Amino acid sequence: MSGLLARYRELLAAGELRPDPEQAAAAERLARLQDELEVAPAATGGLLGRLLGRKPPARPRGIYMWGGVGRGKSMLMDLFHDSLAIAEKRRVHFHAFMIEVHALLREERKKESGDPILPVAATLARGFKVLAFDEMVVNNSADAMIMSRLFTALIESEGVTIVTTSNRATSELYKDGLNREHFLPFIALIERELDVLTLNGPVDYRLDRLAGMATWHMPLGDAATAQAREAFFRLTDYPPEDSAHVPSAELDLGGGRKLFVPKSLKGVAVFSFKRLCSEARGAADYLAIAQGYHTVVIVGIPQLGPDQRNEAARFVTLIDALYEHKVKLIAAADALPEDLYAAGDGRFEFDRTVSRLMEMQSLDYLALGHGED
Repeated sequence: MSGLLARYRELLAAGELRPDPEQAAAAERLARLQDELEVAPAATGGLLGRLLGRKPPARPRGIYMWGGVGRGKSMLMDLFHDSLAIAEKRRVHFHAFMIEVHALLREERKKESGDPILPVAATLARGFKVLAFDEMVVNNSADAMIMSRLFTALIESEGVTIVTTSNRATSELYKDGLNREHFLPFIALIERELDVLTLNGPVDYRLDRLAGMATWHMPLGDAATAQAREAFFRLTDYPPEDSAHVPSAELDLGGGRKLFVPKSLKGVAVFSFKRLCSEARGAADYLAIAQGYHTVVIVGIPQLGPDQRNEAARFVTLIDALYEHKVKLIAAADALPEDLYAAGDGRFEFDRTVSRLMEMQSLDYLALGHGED
């Protein structure tokens, strides 16, 4: 029995998971893929292998897992990646991956040496048998225009096996997007080269974790901080006793700019209000956060006065981005939403933010998927 299946059955036996035929079938398929990857010969190096006349090794067929939020996609990806006994593996959030792709494309275009897609794919595939993506979603034309060619090169030319999760069926990717006809070959590629598995079982585990959990904690102090901290650990299944080792991250904001994320795990990020709203930031920064994380914990939100109109305006822009992408918000604040900014320039516009903050605490909002329309 593979390590993935053994761990999955332990979780069932412990009552941490409930029986779900679709989830069980996905676990079985991922376990078979593990076996195939672990016995497959090492890749001979894409372009280099072809130049040397080597026949590329057989590439195990990939997997596209899609379904509603909280159905266990990330949990299964955790089990798959953590128990996959090869070094040639990489797991990355899809949004972060595409930012990396565009940066590599810019560098390659400076060389003016023809089509940049193939050398970029070779760079991305170097040393990897499998690329595992969290939350594949396409919401801009720049990504849509290159994905078919890029992933064709990764899969067919470089021999990389793709494993990905998504909240959307393949047919719903980039739905109604600009020039979607250029994206349709990517959907055909996924359906041809990957096994498409549906996970829409009866249990929403994320909503279970949020059930009964307040999302707005006040006033500021040790109690509010502890409650926000507990929410982070519940949502990420991370042991609180190991809190000193929670992973951090750097979020790419574009243009060579990075944002330090002090706690970043399984699509959940922790920020201070000061870092997000007291520093000079714009809508593009907040959009990167909203696209990169399905849940954001913000601590240290103060009651704002008229002399903090810039902080209030940034907070409005931040909440707009989180709301529009259906990001879940856990907050430690010094006042209720309606009392956060009682007077000052932009107070009228702040009323919309108050309304959104109230809605973001509702069960209907919490049940929505990340990025869901």
